[in-house]
Amino acid sequence: MLTQEYKHWLHELKSKIRSTQAKAALAVNSALIHFYWDLGKMISEKEKVWGSKLINQISQDLKAEFPEMQGLSSRNLKYCIQFYSFYQNTIVQQPVAQLPNTTNLVENQDFLIGQQLVAQLENSPFISQQAVDQFWQQPVAKIPWGHNILIFSKSKDVEEALFYVSQTIENGWSRDTLGLQLKSNLYQRTGKTISNFKHTLPEPLSDLAQQTFKDPYIFDFMTMAKPYHEKDIEQQLTQHITKFLLELGKGFAFVGKQYHLEIAENDYYLDLLFYHIKLKCYVVIELKNTKFMPEYAGKLNFYLSAVDTLVKEVDDKPTIGIILCRDKNNIEAEFALRDMNKPMGVSEFNFTEILPEELKSSLPTIEELENELRIHEQF
Repeated sequence: MLTQEYKHWLHELKSKIRSTQAKAALAVNSALIHFYWDLGKMISEKEKVWGSKLINQISQDLKAEFPEMQGLSSRNLKYCIQFYSFYQNTIVQQPVAQLPNTTNLVENQDFLIGQQLVAQLENSPFISQQAVDQFWQQPVAKIPWGHNILIFSKSKDVEEALFYVSQTIENGWSRDTLGLQLKSNLYQRTGKTISNFKHTLPEPLSDLAQQTFKDPYIFDFMTMAKPYHEKDIEQQLTQHITKFLLELGKGFAFVGKQYHLEIAENDYYLDLLFYHIKLKCYVVIELKNTKFMPEYAGKLNFYLSAVDTLVKEVDDKPTIGIILCRDKNNIEAEFALRDMNKPMGVSEFNFTEILPEELKSSLPTIEELENELRIHEQF
């Protein structure tokens, strides 16, 4: 029973089961999201006639009829209305996305709720299989309800919301990770790096490269106290490599720090070297704990030429360089990159700064602030 043939067959069997489980979970999740969509639509329409007290009333009546079903609280019904109102004019017009491997996105609680839903509403006119099949094509139906709530409640418009939906699907974000990306305003930062990609990379690689990088980068997992040096920043980034890669985005593979190159019998060291799987190229990141200076671009151009000659394989695309600095003037950065023949960009980075002890001691305590407020209130 432990022959290679059996092991191979067992591996195929396990893969089949996992694939079936994933498809079943996604179908249940789609049914759940469609149910909440219909619920929001129906209540929204009647609320205009019967008033806002309808939500509490319908919540009580539905929970009395379906005591085992979750998701019928007044709070969740309000989310259903908000969900429908947010997407009602645009959701059906969105293009059909390719189905990714999102097994880890369907959370247990939503899965169980969905099973109850399908069992209790089967053959009901309230939800049809045809409607579920059509709704399943929508990107919002491919992520759990909790993810959807975070996105439509915190996004300014549908375009921003659908960005986070697609990123959640593509990257398989957990709810906590999605929350962090929303908090860091990923949508506003993506594709904003100052670069010369349009002049140094062919289409559509230049557009893909532009959307791969962001500005600024938020390294809030780092805590630094002055005086901080570039080597200290580099050390913390590599110590927290998982969080660093998450902030960089999908596709980055870490190659090394202080990557050694020997050129004309001289030693050179790249701060950080990555390989980007989707772009199919090496990415050199240079850290500058200062404001951007034009001469940084010339040095990076030299490094990129060296990597293209000494490291890059024939099938790899041209190496890309990114200068991460504490501050920059966008016009100055654009001028510095304009005539460079290697693809590169300039972005800022931020991290959490720790106040020195002597400065901490000079700040008022909470008690002192409260006493000061009481004095002002008396007057």
